Amino acid sequence: MAKIHVTTTINGEPTEFLCEPHHTMLDVLRDNLGLTGSKEGCGSGDCGACSITLDDRLVCSCLMLAAEAEGHEIETIEGMADGDKLHPLQQKFLEMAALQCGICTPGVLVAADALLKKNPNPSETEVRYWLAGNLCRCTGYDKIVRAVLETAAEMRGAAE
Repeated sequence: MAKIHVTTTINGEPTEFLCEPHHTMLDVLRDNLGLTGSKEGCGSGDCGACSITLDDRLVCSCLMLAAEAEGHEIETIEGMADGDKLHPLQQKFLEMAALQCGICTPGVLVAADALLKKNPNPSETEVRYWLAGNLCRCTGYDKIVRAVLETAAEMRGAAE
């Protein structure tokens, strides 16, 4: 079977890779590109652990064929931090203990970042709705929701 050549942008960097037609974006991120932050929790798009953004749209990378990345911009959890400086969401999750085992955390952070880019002033209901596709067995969600809301408030304050 012939491999497919894909040219895309991942975390702001022009990227090229070869993949089989059946490879998912999650497979390529983890196995070909060494970007192991996105996790495979279910393989069926139900848990959100593999969440990435594709042209600023939240997607499950386990459901996306890698060939579909051609010409698009992808952001993974590895693209959130600015060098050695954590993204405000990452920092707040640490400060508020909004994570435990870490399996869901990358997907939750990517989803929360996508939300705040679309809506920098979400209500608690909007945060809970937006993150409903991210399953967590450990935290009970309250600390996650509080961390997103506090980050949103701090980011709005910094922008003013």
